[in-house]
Amino acid sequence: MTTVLTRSPFASTWLREPWSQQLGVSEGVVPAADVYREGEDLVARLDLPGVNPADDITVEVEGRKLVIRGERKDQRSEESEGRRISEVRFGSFRRVVTLPKSVDGDVVTASYDAGVLTVTVPGVFAGTTPQRIEVTTAA
Repeated sequence: MTTVLTRSPFASTWLREPWSQQLGVSEGVVPAADVYREGEDLVARLDLPGVNPADDITVEVEGRKLVIRGERKDQRSEESEGRRISEVRFGSFRRVVTLPKSVDGDVVTASYDAGVLTVTVPGVFAGTTPQRIEVTTAA
C-alpha cells in the first residue's frame, strides 16, 4: 500500500523550508519534492536536473530530520549578447523532511537518476500504527 502526501497544510509538518515560509524569505532554488510512505519506508524524490550528485548534493540524518542540501551551479557562459530570459534557478538549496522517529543514518539510501534524487528511509514507519482513542460524552 502506498500513501501519497500532496502539498497541503498537513504535509508541511513533513516537508519544510525552515525560515523561508515563517519569515517570508525568498530562496533562489527550491527543488520540487514528492514525499510519500511506501509500506514501512519513507521515500523522498527531488527534481534536481543539472546537478552533479557526487559534488553538489549532501544527504544527512540529524535526529528526526532528513536534510537534503546542495547547490545547482550556473554553467552558462556570460558571453551572449542581447536580452536573455531565464526561468532556471541556480544557487543553494536545503530541504528538510521530518521523520516520525529517529533513524540510523547507515540504513538510509540515496540514488540519482535522470535528474531525480531518490532518498529512502527504510522501516521508519514500523510500529507506528495509529491507535484509536474513544471519545466520551458528558451525561
